[in-house]
Amino acid sequence: MEDQDSNPAKEVARDVFPFLRVYKDGTIQRLVATESLPPGLDSETNVVSKDVVIFPETGVSARLYLPNSAVAAADDEPISRKKLPLVVYYHGGGFFAASTASREYHSALNRIVAASNVILASVDYRLAPENPIPVPYADAFAALEWIAGAGGRSEPWLRDHADLDRVYLAVCLSLLLGDSCGANMSHHFALKLSGSGRALRIRGVAMIHPYFWGKDPIGAEVGDGFRKAMVDNWWLFVCPSEKGCDDPLINPFVEEGNGSGLQKLGCERVIVVVAGDDILKDRGRLYYEKLVGSGWKGKAEYLETEGKDHVFHIIQPDCEEAKIVFKRLGAFFNDDS
Repeated sequence: MEDQDSNPAKEVARDVFPFLRVYKDGTIQRLVATESLPPGLDSETNVVSKDVVIFPETGVSARLYLPNSAVAAADDEPISRKKLPLVVYYHGGGFFAASTASREYHSALNRIVAASNVILASVDYRLAPENPIPVPYADAFAALEWIAGAGGRSEPWLRDHADLDRVYLAVCLSLLLGDSCGANMSHHFALKLSGSGRALRIRGVAMIHPYFWGKDPIGAEVGDGFRKAMVDNWWLFVCPSEKGCDDPLINPFVEEGNGSGLQKLGCERVIVVVAGDDILKDRGRLYYEKLVGSGWKGKAEYLETEGKDHVFHIIQPDCEEAKIVFKRLGAFFNDDS
């Protein structure tokens, strides 16, 4: 990755504000979430993390997070008494920015794990444009199957600390959590698993500031042409589909009776979290309303944070509003009802 300032003669072929620039020589300059942090013990939260390679041939990996207290307790209690909810996490970034090691995500996930007392696997999928849609989806779903399947059972932290069989006996029990495009993927995976016959069942899905979109503006998008065009540009850049912003991957309401397919969502519980100043807010609220009205048999929750913008909990994980979100997530993950 090159810095434009160091080579002012370079010509920009496409500017995907605010995430990246593509230059005419093919160079890609990512502009956000570029600082990485290593795994290890976080002294502020007492959460420990490590990286595991899932598929060496593609580089897909995961960063695992575990309360350090669970590690210490392993020496004193039977393993069966220490099992924690397993949360599989997909980071945001428009499918073309950020990683599991990004400073913002690493810091926020330490806090989520500390507040929730869960074991969390943050998946590092390949990014567009080097790997266009649907590659990120394929990577993320394959990682989910590995984490909840034989690969996860062979990984010591997952094997010893993750509650894979608490409710469903021979099937794996986990929860999906994602923000922005990660929430988008969580939705599609919950649909994909519904009636699939796979030995994997998702207990709940937490969607934080979900990245859904569409060609025709709704809500605040109608009067905000700048941000409508900005988000249009994000999706059109990563997805080669001829359907544009009405591709079912980004607009879940364009097929099956304007969202009636949501009744097939393959999980028991969903929480949709939105931010009041986020241009994606109206799509998140619409998703919640469509889900509740679809005939889906699960339990849906909705949380809106007024006066905050997209992924504020990642950018400002120590603000009071973020702490409220983390507390609500913890209650969601640990709800046995």
